[in-house]
This record gives sequence, C-alpha cells and structure tokens, in this order.
Amino acid sequence: NCKKQYFPQLEPAIITLVSRGDEILLARHKNRNDDVYSCIAGFVEMGETIENAVRREVIEETGIKVKNIRYVGSQAWPFPDQLMLAFRAEYESGEIQIQKDELLDAQWFKKTTLPNVPKPGSVAHNLINGEFD
Repeated sequence: NCKKQYFPQLEPAIITLVSRGDEILLARHKNRNDDVYSCIAGFVEMGETIENAVRREVIEETGIKVKNIRYVGSQAWPFPDQLMLAFRAEYESGEIQIQKDELLDAQWFKKTTLPNVPKPGSVAHNLINGEFD
C-alpha cells in the first residue's frame, strides 16, 4: 500500500491578447517555421506575479505598455510541466519595437483583416476569436 504523495512541478507561462480600440496586437514568432501570427507569450519568472509577467513580456517583446490586465482562462501546454494562463490587456502607450531575437514581426490588426492565426483548440485561438468572452 503506497501512501506517497506526488506534487507535480508546474512552470506557469502567460499569453496575452492586447487590444487598442478595434485592433489587436499580434506577433510572428521567430522560433515558428510558418507564417502564423499569435499573441504575446512567455514564462513567469521566479518570484514574479503573473500580472507583472504580462507587463514585462509585452513591453520586452513589442515595446508596448499595457493596462487593465484581466485573467480570462487557462490551458495545459503541450509540454509535461507547463500551464498557460491567458489574459487580455489594453494598450496604454508606446510604439511597436520588436525584440529581434524573439519576433520576426508585430502589428496591429483589425479582427476583419487577420493574418494566419493559430488553429482551433489552442488558447491563442480562443483569445483571438473571443471564445473566453
């Protein structure tokens, strides 16, 4: 009779859809081998709040400051120890200046003229298509 308890290690990550009026900020990530544009994402650092991770990742990758950060959902990530926490945030200030070692491009898009985006079943797809609303 085994009475051991196991506590899985989790590495939280954030993914954020930033809006500016009727536009959303999407980025083409350098490590992807296709032309898909997605939300801004990254890992939560040790001792960092998830809200600060959202602010940090968005400004580091795009130069954009955000406000009104709202948690909207989560999804297990395809790696065995990660949990993706989904957020919405609003544009506060700044001009797009991409972090070239992470992104190939970032732009504001209207929902009526979206580029290729992640497929259904992903948390990014749910954010972009308003399925957390």
